[in-house]
Amino acid sequence: MSHADLMIQESVLLAPLTSWRIGGVAQYVANVRSAAGVEAALAFADQHRLPVWILGGGSNMLISDNGLPGVVIRMRDTSMHTVVQTDTARVTIGAGAPMAGSVRHLGNAGWAGLTWAEGLPGTFGGAVYGNAGCYGGDIAQSVAEVHVWRAGALVHHTPDTLAFAYRTSAIKRQNAPTMHQGMHVGDVGPIVVAATVQLVRDDPQRLSAEMARTAALRRSKTPQGSSCGSVFKNPPNDSAGRLIEAAGLKGYTHGGAIVSEKHANYIVNRGGATSADVRTIVAHIQSVVMREFGLALEPEVQVLGEVW
Repeated sequence: MSHADLMIQESVLLAPLTSWRIGGVAQYVANVRSAAGVEAALAFADQHRLPVWILGGGSNMLISDNGLPGVVIRMRDTSMHTVVQTDTARVTIGAGAPMAGSVRHLGNAGWAGLTWAEGLPGTFGGAVYGNAGCYGGDIAQSVAEVHVWRAGALVHHTPDTLAFAYRTSAIKRQNAPTMHQGMHVGDVGPIVVAATVQLVRDDPQRLSAEMARTAALRRSKTPQGSSCGSVFKNPPNDSAGRLIEAAGLKGYTHGGAIVSEKHANYIVNRGGATSADVRTIVAHIQSVVMREFGLALEPEVQVLGEVW
């Protein structure tokens, strides 16, 4: 099934669509380019009485090796529309736009506010959904408006209604509790379609140099291989990576997965890792850190399917 706003594919292997390169087959993948496409995808799921999943860019997901029954929605709108207001600009970016490429394009055009996200994996919609952040910045600092599908309509939210916080938002808090099992169509919460950021004019050469420094810093800290990035949220006034390293867990392996020797908050797929391998390592880290330091590490990664 396909038209301008929606293309549905059957029996799609999900592992290549995730940064961990883990995950079984989706019954259907709905590639969606607008709010109308979201509505059509949900109508398809409702007609066939199927559960719904929201994948995003797959950069912060652990998907079951058993795959996902039902309809997996992927936002594929990569559009970017800029309205210049003298020394500021409001830029509306489609939820499917790659975060890193969008940031680079805007920085090279002389618009400041997102250079901290140079090299950040995933999509713009996913970054808004989870309030992605690093190196002192997060998406909430620049968002002026978020455009979401909700209950059959396109709704425009200002940041104060989205309750952005560390690696979360009101949208994530509403959808996350049922996401791992798949959602009934009637229970699907708001879905990010696009968002508008407010940026300020700056010197393109200065921004380019800033992005180059961020890219070098990211390379120096990021392990080689397939991973989801940071697995755990940082506890208040501490670092999950420091705690995991202090617990002696660098290099801990199970099956095809390993706690990175370079950065302890990364679990790397060495080749052939399963969702169960990652699950086992996550549970072991949580157990050891709790025993050693009395702290409960909370996963940052979103789980889809029965892998826990």
